[in-house]
Amino acid sequence: MTLPLNVDFTGKVVVVTGAGGVLCGDMARAYAQAGAKVAALDLNEEAVKKLADDLKAQGFICEGYKANVLDPAALEEVHQQVLKDLGPCDILVNGAGGNNPRATTDNEYQHEAKEGQKTFFDLDASGVDFVFKLNFQGTLLPTQTFVKDMVERKRGCILNISSMNAYIPLTKIPAYSGAKAAISNFTQWLATHFAGSGIRANAIAPGFLVSNQNRALLFNPDGTPTARSAKILNGTPMGRFVDSEELLGGVFFLTDDKAASAITGVVLPIDCGFAAYSGV
Repeated sequence: MTLPLNVDFTGKVVVVTGAGGVLCGDMARAYAQAGAKVAALDLNEEAVKKLADDLKAQGFICEGYKANVLDPAALEEVHQQVLKDLGPCDILVNGAGGNNPRATTDNEYQHEAKEGQKTFFDLDASGVDFVFKLNFQGTLLPTQTFVKDMVERKRGCILNISSMNAYIPLTKIPAYSGAKAAISNFTQWLATHFAGSGIRANAIAPGFLVSNQNRALLFNPDGTPTARSAKILNGTPMGRFVDSEELLGGVFFLTDDKAASAITGVVLPIDCGFAAYSGV
C-alpha cells in the first residue's frame, strides 16, 4: 500500500473498530505502515487475526481482537487487553457499522411498488432498530470505553465514519441514512463535549465505493452498471466511484495532531464531488 501522506504515527496506539472489513482494514494497514501500534477490532475474529498476522509478518505492530461493539462488558475486556498488549488509546477510529435488508425497501418510490415487494410499510421494526444500534451505539459504546484513556492524559483523537447519506438520504435505506445523520451530529457533540479535555473529534463521509456488500447492487453479472449505479455516476461530477485507499488521506489528516490541531467537529466528504452537484 502506498501511503497518501508522510505522517509519522510512531508510538501512537490506534484502535480501529470494524477492521475486519475492507475500508477499516485498509485504515488499520495504513496506520501500521505509518508506525502506529494498531488494535484491530471486529466481530469477525478470523478476519482481524489474519490482518494482524499479515502486518506482523511485514514487521509492523498490530493485534487483532474479537469485539462486539454493542456489548459494553465485552468492549471493556478488549480495552484491558489492548492496554496490556499495546498501551492506552491515542486514536479511536469508529468504523463498525452497516445496513440490513430488513430495514431496506425494494423500491425507490411507493407508487412504483408491486405486489409482493417490501414497501416502507413492511419495514421490520427490529431491523430498523438493529441498524440504528449498530451504527450509533456501535460508535457511542467504543467511545465510552476507549476515550477514557484520552481523558486521563488530556490528549487524543476520535474519528467517526459518517456517510454521504447523512447529507441527503438515499432512496431505499431510510434507517441507514438516519443512523449516519446521527453519527455526524454525534461527532459535533463529542467535539464540543471533549474540547476542554484536549480531545478532537471529527468524521469522514465516504462517497460511493464498490465493496463485496454492494457489488451486486451496482453491477450486473456481465460487469455493466445497474440502473442504480448509472444514476450514482451521473450524479457524481468526477464520474466514478471512490476507491477505498482514497479515504486514507483524509483519515491521516484529521487524526494528525499537528496538521489538524485546530480542527474538531468537522465531517469531511470524500465523494468525488457527489455532495457538490445539484443535478443541473
